[in-house]
Formats: sequence, structure tokens, C-alpha cells
Amino acid sequence: MIRNYYSHLAMLLLSLAVTGCAAVALTAAAVGGGVAANHQLGGIAYRTFTAPLPRVRSGVLGGLKRMGIKVDGTEKIEYGERLLAKAGDRNIEIELEALTPNTTRMRVVAKKDGGAIVDSSTAVEIIAQTEKSIGTI
Repeated sequence: MIRNYYSHLAMLLLSLAVTGCAAVALTAAAVGGGVAANHQLGGIAYRTFTAPLPRVRSGVLGGLKRMGIKVDGTEKIEYGERLLAKAGDRNIEIELEALTPNTTRMRVVAKKDGGAIVDSSTAVEIIAQTEKSIGTI
């Protein structure tokens, strides 16, 4: 009977330990998955910078130059600016939105000609090069 008691106790403790690990693993997966989904859901990449819009715009231009991507044009949008560029058969649209005087949201979409296929990896790399230009990493 005592042996059976210890057997049940050991199983209970083991199940609690495994449950704790599963919860931690699921939380880590959800956090990591959320970041990936933010970048790849719909092929649109986003990043909010703690920097004024002119500084982020300068960082975008530096990153695009480093990547060899030329800006084709710009246009004003509500609270910010949209930059249009082309890289190979990709049409790139970058929106910069001033959320506050010191906070800017960046949205990047890279679409293959025709607009049906999106290239999230190029969009994410444009954000990474912008971060590098601004010096936020």
C-alpha cells in the first residue's frame, strides 16, 4: 500500500512538472509565433520606432540605399508619408505614420508585379536595414 502511495505521488509530481514545462513552452511558442505572424500575416511587416518621423525617414532612405533600392516617389498621407520603390519585380510601399512627436510606425509591403504575391522577407529586411541606419539594434 505504501509502495502504491509513492507510485501515485511520483506520477502526480511528474505530471505537475511536465505541465509546468508545457505551459512555459506554449507561452514561448505563442510569443515567438506572434512576432512571426506580425511580420508575415498578409505579407505586411510593421515596426514602431521611438524616433521622430524625419529620423525614421532618413533611416529608411539609408537602408534602401544600402540595399540598392531606389525610391520612385513619395506622397503625403494622413499623419505621415508613403514612399514607393521598386526592386526587381517587387513593388515596395513604405508608410511612415507619426503616432506622437517621438514615435513613428513603419509599415512595409513588397508585392511581386501584379500584386498577388507578397514578399514578406524583403519587407522585414527593409525594416532591419532601417533599424541599422537609425541605430536601434
